[in-house]
Amino acid sequence: MDQLALLLALLLGAVLTVPLGERLRLPAPVLMTLAGIVLALLPFVPNVEIPPDYILPLVLPPLLYAAVQRTSWRQFAANKRPIFLLAVALVFVTTAAVAAVASAVVPGLPIAAAVVLGALVAPPDPVAATAVAGSLGLPRRLVSILEGEGLFNDVTAIVLYHVAVGAVVGGTFSWPGAAGELVLSAVVAIAVGLALGWLTNKLMGVVGEATLQTGLTLLVPFVSYVLAEELHGSGVLAVLVTALYLAEHAADADDVMGRLAGRTFWEIVDTLVTGIAFGLIGLELHNVFGTADGRELRMLGWGACVVACVVGVRLLWLLPATWLAKRLHTRRDVSEEIPMSWRETVVMWWSGMRGVASVALALAIPLHTDDGAPFPLRDEIVFIAFCVIMATLVVQGLTLPWLVRRLGVRADTDAERDLERGLALRAAKAAKRRLKEIQEVEELPEELQERLHRVAYDVGARISPDMVDEERRSAFMKRTERFRTIQRIHRELLSAARHEVLAARSEPGADPEIVDRVLRQLDVHSLR
Repeated sequence: MDQLALLLALLLGAVLTVPLGERLRLPAPVLMTLAGIVLALLPFVPNVEIPPDYILPLVLPPLLYAAVQRTSWRQFAANKRPIFLLAVALVFVTTAAVAAVASAVVPGLPIAAAVVLGALVAPPDPVAATAVAGSLGLPRRLVSILEGEGLFNDVTAIVLYHVAVGAVVGGTFSWPGAAGELVLSAVVAIAVGLALGWLTNKLMGVVGEATLQTGLTLLVPFVSYVLAEELHGSGVLAVLVTALYLAEHAADADDVMGRLAGRTFWEIVDTLVTGIAFGLIGLELHNVFGTADGRELRMLGWGACVVACVVGVRLLWLLPATWLAKRLHTRRDVSEEIPMSWRETVVMWWSGMRGVASVALALAIPLHTDDGAPFPLRDEIVFIAFCVIMATLVVQGLTLPWLVRRLGVRADTDAERDLERGLALRAAKAAKRRLKEIQEVEELPEELQERLHRVAYDVGARISPDMVDEERRSAFMKRTERFRTIQRIHRELLSAARHEVLAARSEPGADPEIVDRVLRQLDVHSLR
Protein backbone atom coordinates (compact mmCIF):
# COMPACT_ATOMS: atom_id res chain seq x y z
CA MET A 1 0.00 0.00 0.00
CA ASP A 2 1.37 3.42 -0.98
CA GLN A 3 0.58 6.87 0.38
CA LEU A 4 -2.25 7.50 -2.13
CA ALA A 5 -3.95 4.21 -1.28
CA LEU A 6 -3.63 5.07 2.42
CA LEU A 7 -5.25 8.47 1.82
CA LEU A 8 -8.14 6.83 -0.04
CA ALA A 9 -8.56 4.33 2.81
CA LEU A 10 -8.79 7.21 5.29
CA LEU A 11 -11.36 8.99 3.12
CA LEU A 12 -13.45 5.85 2.91
CA GLY A 13 -13.17 5.40 6.67
CA ALA A 14 -14.24 9.00 7.24
CA VAL A 15 -17.48 8.31 5.37
CA LEU A 16 -18.20 4.89 6.91
CA THR A 17 -17.53 5.87 10.54
CA VAL A 18 -20.35 8.45 10.51
CA PRO A 19 -23.25 5.97 10.15
CA LEU A 20 -21.34 3.42 12.24
CA GLY A 21 -20.91 5.96 15.02
CA GLU A 22 -24.62 6.83 14.91
CA ARG A 23 -25.51 3.15 15.16
CA LEU A 24 -23.08 2.47 18.00
CA ARG A 25 -23.77 5.87 19.65
CA LEU A 26 -20.06 6.63 19.61
CA PRO A 27 -18.29 9.74 18.24
CA ALA A 28 -17.06 9.31 14.65
CA PRO A 29 -13.67 11.03 15.36
CA VAL A 30 -12.93 8.48 18.08
CA LEU A 31 -13.82 5.58 15.81
CA MET A 32 -11.62 7.09 13.09
CA THR A 33 -8.69 7.32 15.54
CA LEU A 34 -9.15 3.66 16.48
CA ALA A 35 -9.27 2.78 12.77
CA GLY A 36 -5.97 4.62 12.28
CA ILE A 37 -4.41 2.62 15.11
CA VAL A 38 -5.59 -0.65 13.50
CA LEU A 39 -4.17 0.43 10.14
CA ALA A 40 -0.85 1.34 11.77
CA LEU A 41 -0.54 -2.18 13.16
CA LEU A 42 -0.89 -3.83 9.74
CA PRO A 43 2.52 -4.69 8.26
CA PHE A 44 1.69 -3.63 4.71
CA VAL A 45 0.54 -0.11 5.70
CA PRO A 46 3.33 2.46 5.15
CA ASN A 47 4.40 5.12 7.63
CA VAL A 48 2.75 8.48 7.11
CA GLU A 49 5.03 10.90 5.28
CA ILE A 50 3.41 14.32 5.67
CA PRO A 51 5.78 17.18 6.48
CA PRO A 52 4.79 18.51 9.93
CA ASP A 53 4.79 22.10 8.65
CA TYR A 54 1.92 21.22 6.31
CA ILE A 55 -0.43 19.62 8.83
CA LEU A 56 -1.73 22.80 10.50
CA PRO A 57 -2.25 24.85 7.30
CA LEU A 58 -3.89 21.93 5.45
CA VAL A 59 -6.16 20.63 8.21
CA LEU A 60 -7.11 23.49 10.55
CA PRO A 61 -8.41 26.16 8.08
CA PRO A 62 -11.26 24.09 6.56
CA LEU A 63 -12.21 22.59 9.94
CA LEU A 64 -12.32 25.98 11.65
CA TYR A 65 -14.24 27.55 8.76
CA ALA A 66 -16.81 24.74 8.84
CA ALA A 67 -17.18 25.05 12.62
CA VAL A 68 -17.82 28.81 12.43
CA GLN A 69 -20.74 28.20 10.03
CA ARG A 70 -22.64 26.77 12.99
CA THR A 71 -22.22 29.85 15.19
CA SER A 72 -22.34 33.65 14.99
CA TRP A 73 -20.57 36.74 16.23
CA ARG A 74 -23.46 37.40 18.62
CA GLN A 75 -22.79 34.12 20.39
CA PHE A 76 -19.13 35.03 20.87
CA ALA A 77 -19.96 38.53 22.08
CA ALA A 78 -22.60 37.23 24.49
CA ASN A 79 -20.29 34.54 25.86
CA LYS A 80 -17.11 36.59 26.11
CA ARG A 81 -16.70 35.96 29.86
CA PRO A 82 -17.00 32.15 29.83
CA ILE A 83 -14.99 31.91 26.62
CA PHE A 84 -12.22 34.11 28.04
CA LEU A 85 -12.06 32.03 31.22
CA LEU A 86 -11.79 28.82 29.20
CA ALA A 87 -10.02 29.78 25.99
CA VAL A 88 -7.42 32.16 27.31
CA ALA A 89 -7.03 31.82 31.05
CA LEU A 90 -7.31 28.01 31.16
CA VAL A 91 -4.73 27.61 28.38
CA PHE A 92 -2.21 29.67 30.35
CA VAL A 93 -2.96 27.80 33.58
CA THR A 94 -2.72 24.37 31.90
CA THR A 95 0.53 25.29 30.16
CA ALA A 96 2.10 26.40 33.45
CA ALA A 97 0.88 23.35 35.38
CA VAL A 98 2.04 20.85 32.73
CA ALA A 99 5.42 22.59 32.46
CA ALA A 100 5.88 22.32 36.23
CA VAL A 101 4.89 18.64 36.37
CA ALA A 102 6.89 17.64 33.27
CA SER A 103 10.07 19.38 34.42
CA ALA A 104 9.71 17.62 37.79
CA VAL A 105 9.13 14.07 36.52
CA VAL A 106 11.18 13.97 33.29
CA PRO A 107 14.91 14.02 34.09
CA GLY A 108 16.89 16.67 32.23
CA LEU A 109 13.90 18.45 30.66
CA PRO A 110 14.60 22.22 30.49
CA ILE A 111 11.81 24.50 31.67
CA ALA A 112 11.45 26.11 28.20
CA ALA A 113 11.01 22.69 26.58
CA ALA A 114 8.51 21.81 29.30
CA VAL A 115 6.54 24.95 28.36
CA VAL A 116 6.54 23.72 24.73
CA LEU A 117 4.92 20.49 25.95
CA GLY A 118 2.45 22.41 28.10
CA ALA A 119 1.42 24.70 25.25
CA LEU A 120 0.83 21.93 22.74
CA VAL A 121 -1.34 19.82 25.07
CA ALA A 122 -3.21 22.78 26.61
CA PRO A 123 -5.89 23.41 23.95
CA PRO A 124 -8.89 21.04 23.77
CA ASP A 125 -9.65 20.21 20.16
CA PRO A 126 -12.53 22.26 18.66
CA VAL A 127 -13.33 19.57 16.09
CA ALA A 128 -13.43 16.73 18.60
CA ALA A 129 -15.46 18.71 21.13
CA THR A 130 -18.01 19.88 18.55
CA ALA A 131 -18.29 16.50 16.83
CA VAL A 132 -18.68 14.62 20.09
CA ALA A 133 -20.81 17.08 22.06
CA GLY A 134 -22.99 18.04 19.12
CA SER A 135 -24.17 14.45 18.59
CA LEU A 136 -25.21 13.83 22.21
CA GLY A 137 -28.21 16.15 22.48
CA LEU A 138 -26.50 18.43 24.99
CA PRO A 139 -27.96 21.82 25.94
CA ARG A 140 -27.21 24.37 23.26
CA ARG A 141 -25.43 26.64 25.75
CA LEU A 142 -22.86 23.92 26.50
CA VAL A 143 -22.22 23.24 22.83
CA SER A 144 -21.85 26.99 22.22
CA ILE A 145 -19.28 27.34 25.01
CA LEU A 146 -17.34 24.27 23.82
CA GLU A 147 -17.33 25.64 20.27
CA GLY A 148 -16.17 29.07 21.45
CA GLU A 149 -13.51 27.57 23.69
CA GLY A 150 -12.27 25.28 20.94
CA LEU A 151 -12.06 28.04 18.35
CA PHE A 152 -10.23 30.55 20.53
CA ASN A 153 -7.96 28.34 22.63
CA ASP A 154 -5.93 27.26 19.59
CA VAL A 155 -4.99 30.91 19.01
CA THR A 156 -3.66 31.31 22.55
CA ALA A 157 -1.90 27.95 22.66
CA ILE A 158 -0.22 28.26 19.26
CA VAL A 159 1.22 31.67 20.10
CA LEU A 160 2.49 30.33 23.45
CA TYR A 161 3.97 27.35 21.64
CA HIS A 162 5.87 29.51 19.14
CA VAL A 163 7.23 31.71 21.94
CA ALA A 164 8.42 28.66 23.89
CA VAL A 165 9.96 27.00 20.82
CA GLY A 166 11.75 30.25 20.01
CA ALA A 167 13.15 30.35 23.54
CA VAL A 168 14.50 26.79 23.22
CA VAL A 169 15.85 27.16 19.69
CA GLY A 170 17.33 30.63 20.16
CA GLY A 171 18.37 30.19 23.77
CA THR A 172 16.85 33.52 24.87
CA PHE A 173 13.48 34.58 26.25
CA SER A 174 11.94 37.92 27.09
CA TRP A 175 8.56 38.44 28.75
CA PRO A 176 8.05 41.87 27.11
CA GLY A 177 9.00 40.36 23.75
CA ALA A 178 6.60 37.47 24.25
CA ALA A 179 3.75 39.81 25.21
CA GLY A 180 4.52 42.02 22.21
CA GLU A 181 4.50 39.01 19.91
CA LEU A 182 1.14 37.92 21.28
CA VAL A 183 -0.42 41.35 20.71
CA LEU A 184 1.14 41.77 17.26
CA SER A 185 -0.01 38.32 16.22
CA ALA A 186 -3.59 39.10 17.23
CA VAL A 187 -3.65 42.55 15.57
CA VAL A 188 -2.25 41.24 12.27
CA ALA A 189 -4.66 38.30 12.28
CA ILE A 190 -7.71 40.50 12.91
CA ALA A 191 -6.64 42.93 10.17
CA VAL A 192 -6.05 40.13 7.66
CA GLY A 193 -9.30 38.39 8.61
CA LEU A 194 -11.43 41.53 8.25
CA ALA A 195 -9.78 42.63 5.00
CA LEU A 196 -10.10 39.20 3.39
CA GLY A 197 -13.67 38.82 4.66
CA TRP A 198 -14.64 42.18 3.11
CA LEU A 199 -12.91 41.33 -0.18
CA THR A 200 -14.50 37.88 -0.34
CA ASN A 201 -17.95 39.32 0.30
CA LYS A 202 -17.47 41.68 -2.64
CA LEU A 203 -16.21 38.85 -4.87
CA MET A 204 -19.26 36.76 -4.00
CA GLY A 205 -21.42 39.28 -5.81
CA VAL A 206 -19.06 39.28 -8.79
CA VAL A 207 -18.87 35.50 -9.36
CA GLY A 208 -22.63 35.15 -8.89
CA GLU A 209 -23.12 31.44 -9.59
CA ALA A 210 -23.57 29.15 -6.58
CA THR A 211 -20.86 26.67 -7.64
CA LEU A 212 -18.28 29.45 -8.08
CA GLN A 213 -19.21 31.01 -4.73
CA THR A 214 -18.75 27.64 -3.04
CA GLY A 215 -15.38 27.19 -4.73
CA LEU A 216 -14.34 30.63 -3.51
CA THR A 217 -15.25 29.77 0.08
CA LEU A 218 -13.02 26.68 -0.19
CA LEU A 219 -9.99 28.84 -1.04
CA VAL A 220 -10.65 31.63 1.45
CA PRO A 221 -9.74 29.79 4.71
CA PHE A 222 -6.37 28.66 3.29
CA VAL A 223 -5.57 32.11 1.92
CA SER A 224 -6.49 33.73 5.24
CA TYR A 225 -4.34 31.30 7.22
CA VAL A 226 -1.26 31.48 4.97
CA LEU A 227 -1.42 35.26 4.52
CA ALA A 228 -1.65 35.88 8.26
CA GLU A 229 1.23 33.47 8.97
CA GLU A 230 3.38 35.16 6.32
CA LEU A 231 2.77 38.50 8.05
CA HIS A 232 3.68 36.97 11.47
CA GLY A 233 0.06 36.87 12.62
CA SER A 234 -2.08 34.05 13.95
CA GLY A 235 -3.43 32.03 11.05
CA VAL A 236 -6.06 30.40 13.25
CA LEU A 237 -7.43 33.75 14.46
CA ALA A 238 -7.40 35.12 10.89
CA VAL A 239 -9.52 32.20 9.65
CA LEU A 240 -11.87 32.69 12.59
CA VAL A 241 -12.31 36.41 11.90
CA THR A 242 -12.79 35.86 8.15
CA ALA A 243 -15.39 33.16 8.70
CA LEU A 244 -17.29 35.24 11.27
CA TYR A 245 -17.29 38.25 8.94
CA LEU A 246 -18.68 36.21 6.05
CA ALA A 247 -21.28 34.55 8.31
CA GLU A 248 -22.51 37.99 9.42
CA HIS A 249 -22.51 39.49 5.90
CA ALA A 250 -23.69 36.51 3.92
CA ALA A 251 -26.35 38.77 2.90
CA ASP A 252 -28.68 37.55 0.17
CA ALA A 253 -31.60 35.87 1.91
CA ASP A 254 -33.04 34.87 -1.48
CA ASP A 255 -29.90 33.01 -2.61
CA VAL A 256 -31.47 29.62 -1.90
CA MET A 257 -29.27 27.64 -4.31
CA GLY A 258 -26.05 29.21 -3.01
CA ARG A 259 -26.99 28.56 0.61
CA LEU A 260 -28.00 24.93 0.02
CA ALA A 261 -24.97 24.20 -2.16
CA GLY A 262 -22.56 25.85 0.28
CA ARG A 263 -23.97 24.09 3.34
CA THR A 264 -23.90 20.68 1.63
CA PHE A 265 -20.38 21.22 0.36
CA TRP A 266 -19.00 22.25 3.75
CA GLU A 267 -20.69 19.35 5.49
CA ILE A 268 -18.85 17.03 3.08
CA VAL A 269 -15.53 18.85 3.60
CA ASP A 270 -15.98 18.78 7.37
CA THR A 271 -16.68 15.03 7.37
CA LEU A 272 -13.75 14.10 5.10
CA VAL A 273 -11.10 16.37 6.64
CA THR A 274 -12.14 15.43 10.18
CA GLY A 275 -11.86 11.75 9.30
CA ILE A 276 -8.41 12.16 7.76
CA ALA A 277 -7.15 14.26 10.68
CA PHE A 278 -8.19 11.78 13.35
CA GLY A 279 -7.11 8.82 11.26
CA LEU A 280 -3.63 10.37 11.07
CA ILE A 281 -3.57 10.59 14.86
CA GLY A 282 -3.97 6.83 15.06
CA LEU A 283 -1.41 6.21 12.32
CA GLU A 284 1.20 8.45 13.94
CA LEU A 285 0.89 6.55 17.22
CA HIS A 286 2.89 3.67 15.72
CA ASN A 287 5.77 6.00 14.79
CA VAL A 288 5.72 7.68 18.19
CA PHE A 289 6.00 4.39 20.08
CA GLY A 290 8.97 3.52 17.87
CA THR A 291 10.93 6.32 19.57
CA ALA A 292 10.54 4.77 23.04
CA ASP A 293 13.55 2.49 22.44
CA GLY A 294 12.85 0.08 25.31
CA ARG A 295 11.73 2.82 27.73
CA GLU A 296 8.01 2.35 27.13
CA LEU A 297 7.00 1.78 30.74
CA ARG A 298 9.06 4.67 32.05
CA MET A 299 7.78 7.06 29.40
CA LEU A 300 4.21 5.85 29.90
CA GLY A 301 4.62 6.78 33.57
CA TRP A 302 5.66 10.29 32.57
CA GLY A 303 2.69 10.45 30.20
CA ALA A 304 0.31 9.31 32.93
CA CYS A 305 1.52 12.12 35.22
CA VAL A 306 0.94 14.73 32.51
CA VAL A 307 -2.47 13.25 31.61
CA ALA A 308 -3.51 13.45 35.26
CA CYS A 309 -2.30 17.05 35.37
CA VAL A 310 -4.18 18.06 32.20
CA VAL A 311 -7.45 16.42 33.26
CA GLY A 312 -7.18 17.52 36.91
CA VAL A 313 -6.34 21.14 36.13
CA ARG A 314 -9.36 21.41 33.83
CA LEU A 315 -11.70 20.24 36.60
CA LEU A 316 -10.05 22.37 39.31
CA TRP A 317 -10.27 25.40 37.03
CA LEU A 318 -13.83 24.81 35.81
CA LEU A 319 -15.36 24.61 39.27
CA PRO A 320 -14.36 28.13 40.41
CA ALA A 321 -14.61 29.54 36.86
CA THR A 322 -18.20 28.37 36.53
CA TRP A 323 -19.03 29.78 39.97
CA LEU A 324 -17.43 33.11 38.99
CA ALA A 325 -19.30 33.19 35.67
CA LYS A 326 -22.57 32.67 37.54
CA ARG A 327 -21.73 35.44 40.01
CA LEU A 328 -20.86 37.84 37.18
CA HIS A 329 -23.95 36.82 35.24
CA THR A 330 -26.78 39.33 35.60
CA ARG A 331 -30.34 39.43 34.37
CA ARG A 332 -29.24 41.77 31.63
CA ASP A 333 -26.99 39.05 30.21
CA VAL A 334 -29.93 37.19 28.72
CA SER A 335 -27.84 35.81 25.85
CA GLU A 336 -24.88 34.65 27.93
CA GLU A 337 -24.66 30.87 27.99
CA ILE A 338 -23.08 29.31 31.07
CA PRO A 339 -23.34 25.90 32.73
CA MET A 340 -26.38 25.97 35.01
CA SER A 341 -25.60 22.97 37.25
CA TRP A 342 -22.72 20.89 38.55
CA ARG A 343 -23.77 18.13 36.13
CA GLU A 344 -23.23 20.40 33.15
CA THR A 345 -19.87 21.48 34.59
CA VAL A 346 -18.80 17.82 34.85
CA VAL A 347 -19.81 17.22 31.22
CA MET A 348 -17.79 20.26 30.16
CA TRP A 349 -14.81 18.95 32.12
CA TRP A 350 -14.95 15.53 30.47
CA SER A 351 -15.36 17.10 27.01
CA GLY A 352 -11.82 18.53 27.05
CA MET A 353 -10.35 16.19 24.43
CA ARG A 354 -7.08 16.92 22.66
CA GLY A 355 -6.70 16.27 18.95
CA VAL A 356 -5.54 17.70 15.64
CA ALA A 357 -3.82 20.88 16.83
CA SER A 358 -1.83 19.04 19.51
CA VAL A 359 -0.69 16.41 16.99
CA ALA A 360 0.40 19.03 14.48
CA LEU A 361 2.27 21.09 17.08
CA ALA A 362 4.01 18.01 18.51
CA LEU A 363 5.20 16.85 15.09
CA ALA A 364 6.27 20.40 14.16
CA ILE A 365 8.82 20.68 17.00
CA PRO A 366 12.19 21.49 15.37
CA LEU A 367 14.84 18.78 15.28
CA HIS A 368 17.70 21.12 16.18
CA THR A 369 18.36 24.42 17.93
CA ASP A 370 20.13 27.38 16.32
CA ASP A 371 23.53 26.19 17.51
CA GLY A 372 23.07 22.78 15.85
CA ALA A 373 22.34 20.82 19.03
CA PRO A 374 19.38 18.41 19.10
CA PHE A 375 16.14 19.87 20.45
CA PRO A 376 16.21 18.80 24.12
CA LEU A 377 14.27 15.56 24.71
CA ARG A 378 12.16 16.02 21.55
CA ASP A 379 11.21 12.32 21.32
CA GLU A 380 10.10 12.29 24.95
CA ILE A 381 7.97 15.42 24.46
CA VAL A 382 6.26 13.95 21.40
CA PHE A 383 5.66 10.64 23.19
CA ILE A 384 4.10 12.33 26.23
CA ALA A 385 1.98 14.55 23.97
CA PHE A 386 0.55 11.50 22.23
CA CYS A 387 -0.19 9.88 25.58
CA VAL A 388 -2.30 12.93 26.45
CA ILE A 389 -4.01 12.95 23.05
CA MET A 390 -4.90 9.26 23.10
CA ALA A 391 -5.98 9.21 26.76
CA THR A 392 -8.27 12.21 26.40
CA LEU A 393 -9.56 11.48 22.91
CA VAL A 394 -10.19 7.75 23.18
CA VAL A 395 -10.98 7.32 26.89
CA GLN A 396 -13.00 10.51 27.32
CA GLY A 397 -14.51 10.29 23.84
CA LEU A 398 -15.74 6.73 24.37
CA THR A 399 -17.07 7.36 27.89
CA LEU A 400 -18.63 10.81 27.35
CA PRO A 401 -21.92 9.42 25.93
CA TRP A 402 -22.25 7.16 28.98
CA LEU A 403 -21.49 10.07 31.32
CA VAL A 404 -24.07 12.31 29.63
CA ARG A 405 -26.73 9.62 29.97
CA ARG A 406 -25.73 8.89 33.57
CA LEU A 407 -25.95 12.55 34.61
CA GLY A 408 -29.12 13.15 32.64
CA VAL A 409 -27.81 16.26 30.88
CA ARG A 410 -30.15 16.98 28.00
CA ALA A 411 -31.09 19.87 25.77
CA ASP A 412 -33.96 22.06 26.93
CA THR A 413 -36.40 20.98 24.22
CA ASP A 414 -39.20 23.18 25.59
CA ALA A 415 -37.05 26.30 25.25
CA GLU A 416 -35.95 25.28 21.76
CA ARG A 417 -39.58 24.66 20.77
CA ASP A 418 -40.58 28.08 22.13
CA LEU A 419 -37.81 29.74 20.13
CA GLU A 420 -38.88 27.86 17.01
CA ARG A 421 -42.50 28.88 17.57
CA GLY A 422 -41.46 32.52 18.00
CA LEU A 423 -39.47 32.46 14.75
CA ALA A 424 -42.38 30.80 12.93
CA LEU A 425 -44.71 33.58 14.14
CA ARG A 426 -42.27 36.26 12.99
CA ALA A 427 -41.94 34.59 9.57
CA ALA A 428 -45.72 34.42 9.15
CA LYS A 429 -46.14 38.09 10.17
CA ALA A 430 -43.41 39.15 7.72
CA ALA A 431 -45.14 37.25 4.90
CA LYS A 432 -48.50 38.88 5.77
CA ARG A 433 -46.96 42.36 5.89
CA ARG A 434 -45.46 41.83 2.46
CA LEU A 435 -48.77 40.56 1.09
CA LYS A 436 -50.53 43.65 2.44
CA GLU A 437 -47.95 45.90 0.72
CA ILE A 438 -48.52 44.06 -2.57
CA GLN A 439 -52.29 44.39 -2.25
CA GLU A 440 -51.95 48.15 -1.85
CA VAL A 441 -50.29 48.52 -5.26
CA GLU A 442 -51.82 45.61 -7.20
CA GLU A 443 -55.42 44.65 -7.96
CA LEU A 444 -55.80 41.00 -6.98
CA PRO A 445 -58.96 38.91 -7.47
CA GLU A 446 -60.73 38.06 -4.22
CA GLU A 447 -60.20 34.32 -4.69
CA LEU A 448 -56.48 34.86 -5.23
CA GLN A 449 -56.27 37.13 -2.16
CA GLU A 450 -57.85 34.44 -0.01
CA ARG A 451 -55.46 31.84 -1.34
CA LEU A 452 -52.42 34.08 -0.78
CA HIS A 453 -53.54 34.77 2.81
CA ARG A 454 -53.56 31.01 3.41
CA VAL A 455 -50.08 30.76 1.88
CA ALA A 456 -48.77 33.53 4.17
CA TYR A 457 -50.37 31.85 7.16
CA ASP A 458 -48.95 28.44 6.19
CA VAL A 459 -45.42 29.87 6.17
CA GLY A 460 -45.40 29.86 9.97
CA ALA A 461 -47.58 26.79 10.44
CA ARG A 462 -45.23 24.71 8.29
CA ILE A 463 -42.29 25.66 10.54
CA SER A 464 -44.14 25.15 13.84
CA PRO A 465 -47.62 23.58 13.70
CA ASP A 466 -47.98 24.20 17.45
CA MET A 467 -48.40 27.93 16.86
CA VAL A 468 -52.00 27.53 15.63
CA ASP A 469 -55.17 26.28 17.32
CA GLU A 470 -56.64 22.80 16.74
CA GLU A 471 -59.18 23.84 14.08
CA ARG A 472 -56.66 25.78 12.04
CA ARG A 473 -54.08 23.04 12.52
CA SER A 474 -56.56 20.49 11.13
CA ALA A 475 -57.26 22.67 8.10
CA PHE A 476 -53.53 23.20 7.60
CA MET A 477 -52.86 19.44 7.80
CA LYS A 478 -55.53 18.80 5.14
CA ARG A 479 -53.97 21.39 2.85
CA THR A 480 -50.54 19.93 3.56
CA GLU A 481 -51.72 16.42 2.70
CA ARG A 482 -53.25 17.68 -0.56
CA PHE A 483 -50.04 19.57 -1.32
CA ARG A 484 -47.93 16.45 -0.64
CA THR A 485 -50.07 14.47 -3.08
CA ILE A 486 -49.53 17.12 -5.75
CA GLN A 487 -45.80 17.18 -4.94
CA ARG A 488 -45.54 13.39 -5.19
CA ILE A 489 -47.21 13.31 -8.58
CA HIS A 490 -45.18 16.35 -9.67
CA ARG A 491 -41.96 14.52 -8.71
CA GLU A 492 -43.02 11.49 -10.75
CA LEU A 493 -43.74 13.70 -13.77
CA LEU A 494 -40.36 15.40 -13.46
CA SER A 495 -38.68 12.03 -12.97
CA ALA A 496 -40.18 10.77 -16.23
CA ALA A 497 -38.97 13.93 -17.96
CA ARG A 498 -35.44 13.52 -16.54
CA HIS A 499 -35.24 9.86 -17.59
CA GLU A 500 -36.30 10.78 -21.12
CA VAL A 501 -33.76 13.62 -21.40
CA LEU A 502 -31.00 11.48 -19.88
CA ALA A 503 -31.75 8.67 -22.35
CA ALA A 504 -31.28 11.15 -25.20
CA ARG A 505 -27.68 11.65 -24.07
CA SER A 506 -26.64 8.32 -25.59
CA GLU A 507 -28.60 8.71 -28.84
CA PRO A 508 -26.72 9.36 -32.13
CA GLY A 509 -26.28 13.04 -32.86
CA ALA A 510 -27.10 14.15 -29.30
CA ASP A 511 -25.02 17.01 -27.91
CA PRO A 512 -24.11 16.09 -24.30
CA GLU A 513 -23.67 19.73 -23.33
CA ILE A 514 -27.19 20.67 -24.45
CA VAL A 515 -28.62 17.56 -22.80
CA ASP A 516 -26.88 18.45 -19.53
CA ARG A 517 -28.14 22.03 -19.77
CA VAL A 518 -31.75 20.84 -20.12
CA LEU A 519 -31.23 18.29 -17.34
CA ARG A 520 -29.90 21.01 -15.05
CA GLN A 521 -33.02 23.11 -15.67
CA LEU A 522 -35.17 20.12 -14.70
CA ASP A 523 -33.02 19.53 -11.60
CA VAL A 524 -33.35 23.15 -10.47
CA HIS A 525 -37.10 23.00 -11.09
CA SER A 526 -37.27 19.80 -9.02
CA LEU A 527 -35.35 21.42 -6.18
CA ARG A 528 -37.66 24.40 -6.11
